Amino acid sequence: MGELMARMRVCLRRAGNKEGEPILTCGGLQLNLLEHRVVVEGREVKLTPTEYELLKVMLKYAGRVLTHKQLLKAVWGNEYDTDTHYIRIYMRQLRRKIEPDPAQPKYLITEAGIGYRLLGGE
Repeated sequence: MGELMARMRVCLRRAGNKEGEPILTCGGLQLNLLEHRVVVEGREVKLTPTEYELLKVMLKYAGRVLTHKQLLKAVWGNEYDTDTHYIRIYMRQLRRKIEPDPAQPKYLITEAGIGYRLLGGE
């Protein structure tokens, strides 16, 4: 039963891609789903598996505010829906890797008391 559920989750995840596109983009960010690569303004960035999943979720919903709970559920699962410190830690790490100036982010924007929004870097 566990294997069946895992296979169903994989199928649902794959079906959730926008029109089956292998590359998600937002401004200068590109995430290649097939090659598992992230490129920021022309340079490749190495991410941990959790950072990659978090960025993938943010790119799928670029421009929208994602709550802490939505992000936790999408990346870590239902068991972690109250552990908001995970999000803060990983967002800080992601900003260090993808932002030109992590202190003044242009991609990963904090929406105080709500969650985060991914912008196109304008």
